[in-house]
Amino acid sequence: MSADAVMHTEFPAGYVVFFGADGKVVMTPQSFEHSSTIKSMQIDSLSLGRHAKTVSDVYLDFPADENSAPDFAILREDAQRQGKRYSFEDVLLIAEVVSVSSARKDYDDCTAKYGRYGIPIYMVVDPYAAEVVVHTQPTGSGYIAAYTHKYSSGKLPIELADGRIYTLDLDELPRPEADVH
Repeated sequence: MSADAVMHTEFPAGYVVFFGADGKVVMTPQSFEHSSTIKSMQIDSLSLGRHAKTVSDVYLDFPADENSAPDFAILREDAQRQGKRYSFEDVLLIAEVVSVSSARKDYDDCTAKYGRYGIPIYMVVDPYAAEVVVHTQPTGSGYIAAYTHKYSSGKLPIELADGRIYTLDLDELPRPEADVH
């Protein structure tokens, strides 16, 4: 899709649109739960300091043009952009928030990808199952360890590779609202 075509395209409301380097256009629905969960993780990151390097939906450079824009990531304090982006080597934690349409990607594809590239901690935050799966000890094909924590079970301290503690408040993660018709 050309830049001119993109500029004149009206995308549906409620979708996030990503443009890949290979010309692909990816549209994904943005739900209230998805957005609120990311906001909650950002608020919890304030314990790392107001100027801690965190990103949401920002492309990170991975090898072999496997770039990724995770829902939430915490970077090393000394991370420096290389060109316009940070490198996967600067990432301490990545979290993906499950959407109805992204469950397989978040649970399977991203677990394999982030493990393969040595991301120290990968979290799958699932508002529909009301749980957070924390993957640690990356390997070439995923992670050795995975721990599941239920929503509404208090604060979850997560030690980052640089020694700082990111504390996710499981009591504050939003759940999907029941459809009222």
